Amino acid sequence: MALKPRTRKPSRQDGPPDDPVEASADPALLAAAQRARKLLHRRALTAAAASVVPVPGLDWAVDAALLSRLLPRINAEFGLAPEQIDRLDPSQREQVHKAVALVGSALIGKLITRDMVLRLTSAVGMRLTTKQAAKYVPLAGQALSATLGYATLRYLGEQHIRDCMQVAQAAHLQLPAPDATK
Repeated sequence: MALKPRTRKPSRQDGPPDDPVEASADPALLAAAQRARKLLHRRALTAAAASVVPVPGLDWAVDAALLSRLLPRINAEFGLAPEQIDRLDPSQREQVHKAVALVGSALIGKLITRDMVLRLTSAVGMRLTTKQAAKYVPLAGQALSATLGYATLRYLGEQHIRDCMQVAQAAHLQLPAPDATK
């Protein structure tokens, strides 16, 4: 029996992106998205690890803490942190505010509070409830809980990255240079 050669699964960079925002994005915007996704991946792994610990409510607290630190960093990658927006000239600032209103995000250009994060996570409450219940089933439940913890944070972060990309494109923002200290 001959073995079939393994074919490489296409990566996001191989072909045109599925997302129309990414398909028409300039290289600086795509680079900012890539940096934000790398940061998101690391935080989602932390959320997954916290989801395994069978302490009631710990994973929710960790998720809220991670998101309250992660979302402002994603905003900053796209030049959409409150202090970055304040430094724009008035016409550019108005374009950003219009783009934010058009996208409908309550997390861009604002100071992110834990209360805002908790309202955001309530949108995926069923996953979080399942994650909480699953962690008490030995091994399989903890694996499911970790998977849901990772997936939940990734979903929320990806939504925010897409929103930031749409705002940056619509407002024609000049993105900040990457921070070399990260």
